[in-house]
Amino acid sequence: MTTISPPSEFQTPAVARGEPIEAPPSLASVIQIEGLTKQFSTYGGVVDLLRFRRPVRTTVAGGVTFDVRPGEVLGVLGPNGAGKTTLFKMLSTMVSPDSGTARVCGYDIRLQSAEVRGILAAVSSDERSLNWRLSARENLLLFAALHKVPRQTSNHRVDAVLATVGLAETGPKLVAAFSSGMRQRLLIARALLSRPRVLLLDEPTRALDPISAQELRGFLRRELVERQGCTIVLATHNADEALSFCDRVVVLHRGRVLAAGTAAELTARYGEKLYRIVTADPDHYCFDQLENQGVIRRSPRQTKGADGWSVVECAIPGDSSSSAKVLRSLLDSDVRVARLERVEPSLADLIARIIGASDPVPTDA
Repeated sequence: MTTISPPSEFQTPAVARGEPIEAPPSLASVIQIEGLTKQFSTYGGVVDLLRFRRPVRTTVAGGVTFDVRPGEVLGVLGPNGAGKTTLFKMLSTMVSPDSGTARVCGYDIRLQSAEVRGILAAVSSDERSLNWRLSARENLLLFAALHKVPRQTSNHRVDAVLATVGLAETGPKLVAAFSSGMRQRLLIARALLSRPRVLLLDEPTRALDPISAQELRGFLRRELVERQGCTIVLATHNADEALSFCDRVVVLHRGRVLAAGTAAELTARYGEKLYRIVTADPDHYCFDQLENQGVIRRSPRQTKGADGWSVVECAIPGDSSSSAKVLRSLLDSDVRVARLERVEPSLADLIARIIGASDPVPTDA
């Protein structure tokens, strides 16, 4: 049997015990997920319990399959209840799947859960897990002891992770006095104590203002991905994170993977070509004619500026020549147009179109 040993800084419990570990077939993907399925039993209420009714089996993950490449930032998107949190719990070995497999750096999440926990760390945005009456350093020393970091090296490792996340100068300042951004950095520092190769982040910028969120994303990319070689999987509802920060995204809905790819690929595949027309004549008959002909499809969103000019949003199928024809028709009909510009679809619109494409409206037989 061929055996491997992970690098010393990522020693796993099996390695510490001197047990051989079977070499993974391939590390081309840091995470390999194949058909993960999970169901939970739910009751309708107290009446169902008293009448001994059978619980309802709810599928929160139904055959989830995708992979995560080394050193990438993968975003997991989807509406509430899509299965993102359950997926993260299965990957971090907190919940066992009913069927399917997943490997993290070659280790099976069910058969080698201790090894998985040695190289993967999950970070939630729950600040209540920190002790607000302690300093950042005291918090990390406490968690270092829980992680069984040797006492002779815990001080050095705590100082190192505090420097990594930019909290080395906080000194005796209590966590209660930290800003939301500082607490989020401390949560990441706590995860780095175990020197993980993979980070699972659950909405890391949910409680942050736009500037703090941008700074945190820059830190994650610069310090963790580029300098330390970490792979990051994050669940997010933030458009900037999904469309600009993530290298690829996976869209979940009702426990199923609906789409995966770069933001540009998904936008090209599912996104409509939306345009914004700034005009002084939003109610001109020409708009009605173009819509009746199927040339444009107007959005109910229409705003009017203080200068009297209105913004008409619409979808124009086809290539750039189609939008040019629309502009020519408007000008030929004496519609006063200040500009016509392309609008990128919002994250909500993109997800809605992906869900709509996978769940067609049923027709009557």
